[in-house]
Amino acid sequence: MAQAGQYGKHRFWEMVPGLLIWGTFLWAIVTSFFAPAVAVIFIIIFDLYWTMRVLYFLIFVVYAYRQYKNAMKIDWLAEVKKHKDWERLYHVVLLPTWQEGVGILRDALNAIDRNPYPNDKFIVVLGGEERDIINFEKYAAELEPEFRNRFKHFMVTVHPHGLEGEIVGKGANLNWMEKRVKEYIDEQKIPYDDILVTAFDIDTVPHPQYYGRLSYLFLTEENPTHASYQPVVLYSNNIWESSAPVRISMFGTTFWLMSELVRPDRMWTFSSHSMTWKMLVDVGFHEPDLISEDSRIFLQGLIRYNGDYRSVPMFLPVYMDAVEGDNYWDSLKALYKQQRRWAWGVEHFPYMMDKFLHLPKMPIRTKLRYIFNDIEGKFTWGTAPILIFALGYLPFFVIGEAQTALLANAPFVLERMMQIATAGVFVSALISLWLLPRRPKGKKWYSWITMILQWTLLPVTFILFGAFPAIDAQTRMMLGKYLGFNVTKKKDR
Repeated sequence: MAQAGQYGKHRFWEMVPGLLIWGTFLWAIVTSFFAPAVAVIFIIIFDLYWTMRVLYFLIFVVYAYRQYKNAMKIDWLAEVKKHKDWERLYHVVLLPTWQEGVGILRDALNAIDRNPYPNDKFIVVLGGEERDIINFEKYAAELEPEFRNRFKHFMVTVHPHGLEGEIVGKGANLNWMEKRVKEYIDEQKIPYDDILVTAFDIDTVPHPQYYGRLSYLFLTEENPTHASYQPVVLYSNNIWESSAPVRISMFGTTFWLMSELVRPDRMWTFSSHSMTWKMLVDVGFHEPDLISEDSRIFLQGLIRYNGDYRSVPMFLPVYMDAVEGDNYWDSLKALYKQQRRWAWGVEHFPYMMDKFLHLPKMPIRTKLRYIFNDIEGKFTWGTAPILIFALGYLPFFVIGEAQTALLANAPFVLERMMQIATAGVFVSALISLWLLPRRPKGKKWYSWITMILQWTLLPVTFILFGAFPAIDAQTRMMLGKYLGFNVTKKKDR
């Protein structure tokens, strides 16, 4: 359990998300027995809201997919070279690692080396942990001679264990790496405004045009230093070998992110993404005492610039590993832990509330928009599957033979809305097929059928690997039982 850092400082705000979820469940159960008509009306309104949410979600996903396909067709490096000052830009790539095999580390470095962007514009940092010093030093000794002359600078760092004010996690390692990079940048006297930073999970393989697209956006965006840059995250490196629940959950995450990309007014950063060095320095680098560093760094920028900060969609993909285990059951356990770690983003809510209350220069409208989007997203994540597939039927069991028109017709109304929402499953299944990488040689042709039929498991995965991890995380936060950092297991290649 993580007991250090920021946790426990704002207990009231930590309790709010969990109280909303459990208060909703309790209210739904109580009204089902003592005021079933009220419960039915609530369920109808909630399902109607969810149906509309699914419909506009599908519209956004389809539109984002079109943008994705268009972005894939363009030679972004050629577009960048049309700007006379493009060569002033440098790319810092941060690759924090913990217990990954040397094959994964080499793949990450080769992905940078083989992209078409000039290698002399890269400062690449491989960051290990002192807790894994024996393995990491062995791997670093093998990789350093291989890659030290391929980039402008190749740096290896080792994050000390047990530093004051830190908790075990990726954020602490990134913070250490960034401080070491700053020493090099200051020594080389590279202007901060000319540096872009990409923080990748170690298994991330970016699209070949990733850095060209990133540079192009930076050169063409208004006020580009006040922005993070978010790609499409595809968990496709090993998707054909993954179990069906894992595949559905990973595609669900991708679709959620794609729907956010076309609504940049509400988009935070997630997983592997890029930002500016100027912003990182201004906010004091990644915070070392929390779990969800990938989205917190966006919030740090938003707070530092009083709301004048945004995420810019890249619409190009980065390819990552889906969770794996030694067997089917281990994969499911790993999936649950990964989803719970992502749901631990609830830790941003108390932080955000505390900071916003002390930011008089940030517009009220901006504060309210981010507060609502955050709490609404966490709330529906935990409650929607339970209310739709479980508690939503409770009042009908209680009332038995209903005589009123409302109660008699409610099941048919709900059924129609569910049929409309089910259309989302078919659209998701279709887009998931388009996003799949080429079928491996060892997979039979009928594996495609499995990729379609797996979507019938959506209601189950929606609850087991959607609602339950979210409820788990928010309940832990509510009770002060803080979550430690869980590293997603990756098999060496």
